[in-house]
Amino acid sequence: MDLRNGFIETIGNTPLIRLQAASAATACNILGKAEFMNPGGSIKDRAAWWMTRAAEKDKSLKPSGTIVEGTAGNTGIGLAHICNARGYKCVIYMPDNQSREKVEILQTLGAEVRVVPTVPYANDMNYQKQADRYAQTRDDAVWVNQFDNSANRLAHFESTGPEIWRQTEGAVDAFVCSVDTGGTISGVSQYLRRQKAQIKIVLLDCAGSALYNFVTSGATILSEGTSIAEGIGNARITDNLAGTDIDWALQISDQSMVDMVNRLLREEGWCFGSSTGINVCGAVEVARRLGPGHTIVTMLCDDGSKYRSSLYNREWLLGKGIRVDPPG
Repeated sequence: MDLRNGFIETIGNTPLIRLQAASAATACNILGKAEFMNPGGSIKDRAAWWMTRAAEKDKSLKPSGTIVEGTAGNTGIGLAHICNARGYKCVIYMPDNQSREKVEILQTLGAEVRVVPTVPYANDMNYQKQADRYAQTRDDAVWVNQFDNSANRLAHFESTGPEIWRQTEGAVDAFVCSVDTGGTISGVSQYLRRQKAQIKIVLLDCAGSALYNFVTSGATILSEGTSIAEGIGNARITDNLAGTDIDWALQISDQSMVDMVNRLLREEGWCFGSSTGINVCGAVEVARRLGPGHTIVTMLCDDGSKYRSSLYNREWLLGKGIRVDPPG
């Protein structure tokens, strides 16, 4: 029988889906890695397991111990599932600018959730730094530190990258990815470049982040504005992202992202989160730059169910100054 044994073995090996409208509009193959089909519902399940496994291997995580992390939500959700499957406790620090659905999911999974004010990374009260300090107060706790923990990058080098190469049979011309920790774009690109040196690696960013400026000018200067996108963008270059060979960077507006997720919903039946909307926008732009006949792969990070109160709430969007076209 073709079986997967429990939660852990269900992580990864997600389908690669051809996005029909985007492919037809560009005369390219625009393919999305269906990471929303991971058992915890997002791409972050991969990093969550690799980081947990690394902590088990180096014995920093003891039996019945506690995993602590600062996260915008999806990594925390993956960790909470894995903690339940492996017998650990879970404490999650989250900034207060994330959707309430993520907090509710974490609480349902049994995690202790500490929602803290949203402040820049340079501030000692940043959610990541608070998670680090709290873990240091407990003898049984490990702060997994997804931003600078190389096990995050390794997850995508060992699983996501090889899966994309196998599923495309090597016929991939560009990999396009929005960035927060940098683990996905770094791990996938390192693997794909070893197979095909000429592949294009494209970083996608949102307003209010420094990553676009870093790739295009070498300076970690925040771009103007803010973004409603959750779990995307950064003010610094993480250890996971550092040294990654990136060809281009594109900045995607909130309006373009919202338009895209609504088109995907109304025209193709997909309900995706904001990072996926950014990814598909970026994939379409890269396809147009490369020209017809190319294959572009991006990530379908999570579904839209965690964003009902924000991304799919018309009144909330209008309050942010984002236009929402009527259905149809």
